[in-house]
Amino acid sequence: MTALAEPIGRGGAERASLARRASGWLVLALVLVSLASLFVGATGLSPFAFLKAMLAGDAVDLRTKVVILDIRLPRLALGLLVGASLAVSGVVMQGLFRNPLADPGLVGVSAGAGLGAIVAIVLGGLLPPALAAAMGYALVPIAAFAGSWLSVIVLYALATRGGQTSVATMLLAGIALAALVGAVSGTLIYMADDAQLRTLTFWSMGSLGGATWGKVAAAAPLMLAGLIAAPFLARGLNALALGEPAARHMGVDVQVLKRVAVVTVAAAVGSAVAVSGGIGFLGIVVPHLLRLSIGPDHRYLLINSALLGAIILTLADMVARVVVAPAELPIGIVMAVIGGPFFLWILMRRRGLMMGL
Repeated sequence: MTALAEPIGRGGAERASLARRASGWLVLALVLVSLASLFVGATGLSPFAFLKAMLAGDAVDLRTKVVILDIRLPRLALGLLVGASLAVSGVVMQGLFRNPLADPGLVGVSAGAGLGAIVAIVLGGLLPPALAAAMGYALVPIAAFAGSWLSVIVLYALATRGGQTSVATMLLAGIALAALVGAVSGTLIYMADDAQLRTLTFWSMGSLGGATWGKVAAAAPLMLAGLIAAPFLARGLNALALGEPAARHMGVDVQVLKRVAVVTVAAAVGSAVAVSGGIGFLGIVVPHLLRLSIGPDHRYLLINSALLGAIILTLADMVARVVVAPAELPIGIVMAVIGGPFFLWILMRRRGLMMGL
C-alpha cells in the first residue's frame, strides 16, 4: 500500500493535531521569510533603520521606498503566489494519479507554456507593429498562458471517451504531447537568432526578477482561483486514494473531480509559468516533505503545501539574489540544486521500500 493509499483514519486525531501545529509554524515562518526578503539583495537595506524611521514617523528616503515598494514587494507577492500554486498543483496531481512522484508537468501545462513563450519570442516580430507595441512585455506571458491552456484542452479531449476521462490515458497522452511540443519547440529554437536564444535561455531557467505590480495583477486572479478551489478537492482526493470504485461508493463524482482537478492545475500552473518561466521540482519536493511529516490527508496537505511552497520559493529567490551579487542567478537553477538531490532520494527510498516487499 502506497503512502497515498494509507488510511486517513490511522491516528486521525494525532495527525490532525500535528497538521494544525505545522500550519501555525509555517505561517510564522512565512511571515519571517517574507519580511527578510524585503531587505535581502544586491542593494543592501537595513531593516532596523527602516523600522526605526517608520516608528519615529520620519520620512523614508526615496531610494528605500522605490526598492521596497516597487521592486521587492511585487517580487515577494509574485514569489508567494507562484510557490504556493506550484506546490498545491503538485499535491492535486499526485492525488489524481495516486502517485507521489507525479508532477504538474504531466498534464502538459509546462510544455504548452514553454511552446507559447518560444512562439512569442521567435515569431513575435511577425505581429503587426501596433499590436506588438500594445502588448509590449506582456506578449510572452500571454502566449505562455495560452499555450498551457491549449495543451490541457487537447490532452483532456484525447483522454475523454463517452463522458469518462481515463487517468492512465491522460498520463500517456501527456508524455506524447510533451514529446511533440518539444519537437516543435526545438524547431523554433533552431530558427532563433542570438538575441532570441538568450531570451529563451533566461526564460526557461525561471526568474522573479521582472516582477511588477502589473504582472502580479494579471497573474494573481487565476493563481488565487486555483488556490481557493484546491481545498474543495480534498475530500474527493482522499476518497480517490482508495481507488475509483471505492470513491464512487463514497459518493464522489470521480469524473467531475478529474475535470475540476485538471482545470485547477491548468489555471494555477499556467499563470505561474507564464510570469516566472520554468521552475521545477517544487511540485514534487513540497508535497512529499509534508506527506512524510503530517500524513496523506489532503485537508491539511493542500493548505500546508501552499504555505511551504511559498516559503521555499521565497528562500530560493533570496539565494538567487545574493549568491552571485550584484548579478542574479536564475531561480530555476537554485530549485534544481535543491530538488534534484531530493528527487533522487525519493527514488532511492521508494526503491528500498519496493525491494523490502
